[in-house]
Amino acid sequence: QLAQNLLQDACHFAQLDPPSMPEGDKVLLKSSQGEIFEVEPEVACMSTLVRNMVDDSGTDEEIPLPNVKTAILSKVIDYCKYHKDSPPEEIQKPLKSTNLVECGVSEWDNEYVNIEQEVLFELILAANYLDIKSLLDLTCAKVASMIKGKNTEEIRKQFNIVNDFTPEEEAQVREENRWCEDA
Repeated sequence: QLAQNLLQDACHFAQLDPPSMPEGDKVLLKSSQGEIFEVEPEVACMSTLVRNMVDDSGTDEEIPLPNVKTAILSKVIDYCKYHKDSPPEEIQKPLKSTNLVECGVSEWDNEYVNIEQEVLFELILAANYLDIKSLLDLTCAKVASMIKGKNTEEIRKQFNIVNDFTPEEEAQVREENRWCEDA
């Protein structure tokens, strides 16, 4: 709004007609699958990537997001709508508990990331690509809470990771990293 007012003032002094920016403009976000989402600028611009594109090109054209699928973009928009007027609290690091609520995460955010692992990982990629720091922090904290307090075998099982080390290689890695377990 301030930028629009300054632009209008500058145009007034230069005796030019200001560019038309109708109130209530929506930002059009296009998922990798071609679905278009009409989103309020304040919501869409929680993404630094989108904010930069809007600053550069305005809101007239749709903004393609080739790295974000429709279902994930919808979930990202839900997060941004919720946090538009209530920014999330900073998540304490390192996590003191596997319960995110005990680490400063709101009940809403905790439920938001209570999802299938595959969706969680896609959200991490989307938050990183869209440059939404609070969402990236939340999703990464969820993964950290899933790892916290687990041994190597439990982590492998949790994330379906195949152990491709020979027993000798594993013994060598454990010896080289014993300091981690001693800490």
